[in-house]
Amino acid sequence: MSWPPAKAKLVAMIKEAVVDAYSESEQRTGFYTLLDERLGTPFDTEVLGTAVTVERLDMTNDEQLVAICRRGRSRQAIPILELPLPSLRPDGAEWIEAYRLWAAGEW
Repeated sequence: MSWPPAKAKLVAMIKEAVVDAYSESEQRTGFYTLLDERLGTPFDTEVLGTAVTVERLDMTNDEQLVAICRRGRSRQAIPILELPLPSLRPDGAEWIEAYRLWAAGEW
């Protein structure tokens, strides 16, 4: 797949994620479900110049989608909206881009 994905492709993905979701909360949950199913984890990336492994995704109590990143024995939640993607993107990374477009309200 070419990168970044075409906006039309991302819009189609957004529509798939938010189908039958009426509130913003339900839409975010739809994205979380699809990301959890389709994003190939674990994968390695770099956060603030430090190599980390994205182990899984989670949704916080305030409904923020986060990547659970590990370095050695340390773990930290990084918001998906701020997560740098590696040049060798994991399977399903286009869902992160679709979520970012949805969150920006530019679709």
